[in-house]
Amino acid sequence: MKLGTLTVAAIMAAAPAMADLVIPDLSYRTGPYAAGGIPFSDGYQDYFTLLNERDGGIGGEPIRLIECETGYNTEKGVECYEATKGEGSLVYQPLSTGITYQLIPKAEADGIPLHTLGYGRTSAVNGAVFNNVFNYPANYWDAASVAVNYLLEQNDGSLDGKKIALVYHNSAYGKEPIRTLQVLGEKHGFELTEIAVDHPGQEQKSQWLQIRRDRPDYVIMWGWGVMNQVAVQEAANIRYPMDQFIGNWWAGAEHDVIPAGAAADGYLSLNMNTINPDYPIFGEIREHVVDAGLAAGDGSNLGSVLYHRGMYAAMLTAEAIRKAQEIHGVTDITPAMMRDGMEALEVTEATMESWGAPQIGPVFSVSCENHGGSGEGIVQRWNASEQRFEPLTGFISPDAEVIAPLVEEDSMAYAAEAGITPGCAEPS
Repeated sequence: MKLGTLTVAAIMAAAPAMADLVIPDLSYRTGPYAAGGIPFSDGYQDYFTLLNERDGGIGGEPIRLIECETGYNTEKGVECYEATKGEGSLVYQPLSTGITYQLIPKAEADGIPLHTLGYGRTSAVNGAVFNNVFNYPANYWDAASVAVNYLLEQNDGSLDGKKIALVYHNSAYGKEPIRTLQVLGEKHGFELTEIAVDHPGQEQKSQWLQIRRDRPDYVIMWGWGVMNQVAVQEAANIRYPMDQFIGNWWAGAEHDVIPAGAAADGYLSLNMNTINPDYPIFGEIREHVVDAGLAAGDGSNLGSVLYHRGMYAAMLTAEAIRKAQEIHGVTDITPAMMRDGMEALEVTEATMESWGAPQIGPVFSVSCENHGGSGEGIVQRWNASEQRFEPLTGFISPDAEVIAPLVEEDSMAYAAEAGITPGCAEPS
C-alpha cells in the first residue's frame, strides 16, 4: 500500500496503521530545493513499490509508504516526524541536515532510527553516542577528505602552498566540512578561504568576484538546490576552469549543470555511489512500477543522479529490514528491531548483485563503533555533449587519521551536553 503526498493534518487524521512495514518519506517537491528533492524521493519510493509489486514486500510483509511534504523546512520536517512516528514508522530519511539535527534527540528518545545517507551530523558515526542515527555509506567529513585526497593525487601528493576556496551554503549543512578542511589544510599546507552563500543561493556575484580576485587553485563547493546551478554559471562567467571546480555529492546532479550549457563541460563533483542507467534494476522498475502507473513521479527521473541515490538509500533500508527479520526471526519488525538490522548491516559485492545494481556503492559493514560505513567516494565529471556525468575515479578512501579524532571530539562533546553515557545499545 502506498499513499500519496499528505499534509501533516491528513496524516494525523488517518485511520490506524495496518500491520506492515511503514516507511515515511519526508520529501520536498516544492520550494527552492525541489529540483533535488523530487528525483531522490522518486527513486526512494519507486524501489519500495517495486518490492511490493514484484516480491510482495520484504519477507512477505507489505511496505506502506507515507510521503509527507517538508518543503526543506526544518519546522515542517519535525511536524511530519511527529505526525507519522505513531504509524509504526521503522526509519526516517530526512534528506536535510537542519531537520536531522532537530530529529536526533527525538529519535533517540523514541527509539526510532534515522538514516542520514551522506549528510546530517557527521559525528553520528559514533554509535556508542548516537545509538539510533546512521549515516552510512559516508559522511560530510569523509567527502571533504575524499576531495582533498583527489586533489593530492592531481598534484603529485602535495598541496603545499595551494589556495583552496570553499563556497558553501550558509547553513548547518554547508558549515559541516569547515573544521575538517581546516585540519586538512594544516596537514597538507594549503590555504583555505571560506566563502558563504546565503539561502537559497540565487545571488552570488560578490562571491565569484572574490574568487576572480583571489584566483584560488581549486574551488570546492558545498551547495544544494538553485545555489549549485548559479555557482556553475557564475564560475563560467569569470572563466574559472571547470576541472578545478569540484562540488560535493549534493552538488553533482544534472540540473546543477545543464542550465550552463557547454560552459559546464568538465565540471567535477563527488558521488557516494556510481551512476549506471543500464543497471538491470531499472528494467524491473520500468516494468513493475513506471509502466504500471505506480511511479512516485512521472518516470522522467528514472536513471538520473539523484534518482540513483534515492534508490540506493531504499536498497540499504530494505537490506537492513531483511537483516532485522533474520536477527529476530520475525517479519513484522519494530523500530527497535530495525535499529539492530541497521547496526548489523553488511553490503558485499554479492549483495549489490542481488539488488540488480552491481557495484552501485562501496563494500562496507556497520557496527556500534562505526555507523558510517567505509566513507569512500568517487569523483565524476560532467560531459556536456553527452549530457551525463562520467566516473573519473574509482572509490577513494578518506583520511581516517584526521577524521577519527574529529568524530571522537564532537561526539563526546555532544554526549556531555546531552547527558549521554556512551555505550552500545543492547539488541531489542
